[in-house]
Amino acid sequence: MAPRLVNFLVLAMTLVGVLDALTGCGGNAVAPSPSASITPPGISAGTAPAGFFKICKGQTYALCATASCTVINLVAYCKCDVEEGDSISLPLRVDGEDVCSINANGVDNGYMVSTFSLPESVVAPNGHRALYTCPAGSTGGYAQCDGGICCTSSNGSSFPGFDKPLGSADIICACPITQTPGSPVGYQIAGPYPCDDSYFRYCNNQTANTSTGSTVKVGAPTGTARFLALQLNGSVPKLNECRAPSQ
Repeated sequence: MAPRLVNFLVLAMTLVGVLDALTGCGGNAVAPSPSASITPPGISAGTAPAGFFKICKGQTYALCATASCTVINLVAYCKCDVEEGDSISLPLRVDGEDVCSINANGVDNGYMVSTFSLPESVVAPNGHRALYTCPAGSTGGYAQCDGGICCTSSNGSSFPGFDKPLGSADIICACPITQTPGSPVGYQIAGPYPCDDSYFRYCNNQTANTSTGSTVKVGAPTGTARFLALQLNGSVPKLNECRAPSQ
């Protein structure tokens, strides 16, 4: 089997497993329909079957793609950004609703959903953040926030694990932690730019793990951010990227 096809299948299976959950503010997972799946990088925009992704138009949503998280009782609580506009997610169907209608219903009910758009902070040449690629075999844990539930009461409040109170444009989202040490595609997290080699400590489980008090970063299998940006926008700009010294 060609390496590209292997990566295709591994990424598809990985994302089905880790994205297919909604995590409540108290850390309780709500499992949606198992019908959702995803195609990996290499498929051109617009060719994914209908229903693969939902694009939520003109909504307020939580963007966690560059977030840092503190771990409490096996759940990552991530400091995310409140954004407005279009975003993309797996459908995450629950009780006849999908991710867009669930997010819309949150406006009057004290929550919003974490979905994806490409953060301007990782776009070259002016972005001050970069995508750090943790290579295949990396043992660290990362927070998978697609579909995470975020409590609007956290706006402007203090939260355990964060030194300063949140701003009015910040929100805490509860996200499951993923560890895939056997994955041949590795994963990506966001970090400072210019590249800082010491940041790759978040690729190993001595730093990024499920212990209460640990810090993990939001991440996804390598290439996911680029692929979702392509699906949402039809093109992908040049991104700031950092690779481990051994890569």
